[in-house]
Amino acid sequence: MTDNVREDAIDRTWRDVVETARRTAAEGLVVGTSGNVSARVGDLVLVTPSGVPYDRLTPADTVAVDLEGRQVIGELRPTSELPLHLAVYRATGARAVVHTHAVHATAVSTLVDEVPPVHYMTGALGGPVRVAGYALYGSEELARNLLEALEGRSAALLRNHGTVVYGRSLEQAYDHTAQLEWMCRLWLLASSVPGRTPTLLTPEALTEATARLRTYGQPSP
Repeated sequence: MTDNVREDAIDRTWRDVVETARRTAAEGLVVGTSGNVSARVGDLVLVTPSGVPYDRLTPADTVAVDLEGRQVIGELRPTSELPLHLAVYRATGARAVVHTHAVHATAVSTLVDEVPPVHYMTGALGGPVRVAGYALYGSEELARNLLEALEGRSAALLRNHGTVVYGRSLEQAYDHTAQLEWMCRLWLLASSVPGRTPTLLTPEALTEATARLRTYGQPSP
């Protein structure tokens, strides 16, 4: 990758990171400056900065670190959840990570150890989404707990905290974040009906749906 191509990729990806972060706020998945978004460009990770409202971010505020966490672009400090993002990139083929404090998903994280499979979109996340054990935000312990919960999955809940979803792109990571929040809201609504218990997908039904989801949508060009 030439310097010009690399700079163009970084500029374009930073715009996408900021746009996605703003979308999490606009669509109610975060409040204020909570949550964070990142994307990988080669050996760099572009990530939202700590404590800065997303609507104030400009191209001049680009923040990038290497996979060891050393800041190589920008003056603003990276998000306090940098260890979490880097852990995902080191352990998976992720190209983007979205972390939110989505209210329904966070509520579910306080109730169960795994999101009940109430909908076939569970298959798009690799199976029933697990809840990572609680640890202080921004800590290496939280990053380790997350990786355990992500084994074989592309999404996890953080106990009493929020959601983490990774994908092949920011678009996919965001879409799956929204789907996860919707499924958590669905389960909470269904399970709140007195005297009734939500019907869950069987492992066989989930396997069938997962296979069908692999061919969903338009073929790649």
